[in-house]
Amino acid sequence: MAVGSAAEFLRSAWEELREVRFEMADMPPATDADGIPRWTVLPAERRIVLYRLPIERLGHLHRDDDMHRRMMIESCVFRAAAEYLGRDPWDLGPDRFRDI
Repeated sequence: MAVGSAAEFLRSAWEELREVRFEMADMPPATDADGIPRWTVLPAERRIVLYRLPIERLGHLHRDDDMHRRMMIESCVFRAAAEYLGRDPWDLGPDRFRDI
């Protein structure tokens, strides 16, 4: 649910993401130079695949509650979308954080 709502926010804010499919998979097919990826960006296929188990089990929460888990998941969605767009994740929702 957290992935879907973050993806819908990004699609509504960024025209370049409107045709991009955000998908979930349990695990990546292989590790990479940085270890176990949390997502894979496939621009030629207009797809972003997020990996549930690495996000859930390898995330480091300072407080293990629903709100912090959701924030961690949403941050992965934003970082994956930022990689897809070639932007900084903070650029994707600047109005969202303006008054913080």
